[in-house]
Amino acid sequence: MNRRHFFAILGGGALAMAAFRLWPDQGLLNPCFPAKLPQILAGDDVVVSALADLDASQLWDGHVHLIGTGDGGGGVWVNPHMRSILHPLQFAQFKLYTNAACADQASSVDQLYIERLIELHEAMPEGARLLLLAFDHTYDEHGHQQPERSAFYTPNEYAARITRQYPNRFEWIASIHPYREDCVEALETAVAQGARAVKWLPPGMGMNPASPLCDRFYEAMARFDVPLLSHAGEEKAVHGANAQDYGNPLLLRRALDHGLRVIVAHCASLGEDLDIDSGRKDKRVNSFDLFARMMDEPRYEGLLFGEISAITQINRAGHALETLISRTDWHSRLINASDYPLPGVMPLFSLRGMMHKGYITKKQAAVLSGLRKHHVLLFDLILKRCLQIGGKKFHKTIFHTRHVFDKTV
Repeated sequence: MNRRHFFAILGGGALAMAAFRLWPDQGLLNPCFPAKLPQILAGDDVVVSALADLDASQLWDGHVHLIGTGDGGGGVWVNPHMRSILHPLQFAQFKLYTNAACADQASSVDQLYIERLIELHEAMPEGARLLLLAFDHTYDEHGHQQPERSAFYTPNEYAARITRQYPNRFEWIASIHPYREDCVEALETAVAQGARAVKWLPPGMGMNPASPLCDRFYEAMARFDVPLLSHAGEEKAVHGANAQDYGNPLLLRRALDHGLRVIVAHCASLGEDLDIDSGRKDKRVNSFDLFARMMDEPRYEGLLFGEISAITQINRAGHALETLISRTDWHSRLINASDYPLPGVMPLFSLRGMMHKGYITKKQAAVLSGLRKHHVLLFDLILKRCLQIGGKKFHKTIFHTRHVFDKTV
């Protein structure tokens, strides 16, 4: 639906005027143009200059969701609530996610999802890699699987198989719930199959990173020297267990104190959490400020990293984004990633808003708007390279992420 049709449905008057102001400046749905850029975009100085000084062989996007409905086999599953109009919020979210990935045909979601990823990769600088994320079920503290409290499920075996099929395009990241009785064995298998890290979403998957139940898994991860990529802060995109308190970044101290390398997804840039360091049970603090506190603790240098996926979204682009760009002393510990397919969810980003805040220029906004219709991964990368706050920009090494996941470099 385009803007003209939408306003025609609303009719005139105040409602239409309000809708005009609120309408996403890049529309509601991803048009899914061919990923190969037309020359007018590929040759534009905004694009060329953003990519010019990057080493493509070091561009490993470590946050690429691998989702589906199971229509292609492989054990992929999505909670029925996400496909039922009886649960309108989850239904709408899933529709936007599959549209963002250009896979919104009901009968072939799995195949289309992979095909679009391949198409996007082909149009990226040669040598870049996409790290596909597996996603485990929710488990309770007794180690029992809880599908009814799981948002979706992407088996490790599926992510590993897709990577084996396309070894020059993809790497993969395992997902293993630490409450599983076989969690250590599952980690051993994943590492043997080439997993580059382990992904957790504590609020959605129902694990408390500070629980002693995680210790044997942390010990195994430290033994294999596998990094933990864990969401922190409030979770909006996935419901699942909906255990928001488990997103507190301070809970990740337990993993860090086991000597693990911990990558905090989105730098905990959304929501508030209990300041458990203070000893008070009523003091809630901006989640990002808790992350910042940990980043400034010398004992976590070399262990704690911040991942900047999603930080340019409307609900995150503010205090956290400005701090991350301004704190150049953190840049060696920041890691770029996309959180695909979210860059293709059109209402989540406002180039107009970033232009008004002075983060990007009018020319950059125009080029980025055109770029996003073709290639949401390049849009995400080049947008972050364009950002400027107080004369400071993200250092290019933030985008050279391979070393975090590949011990051979």
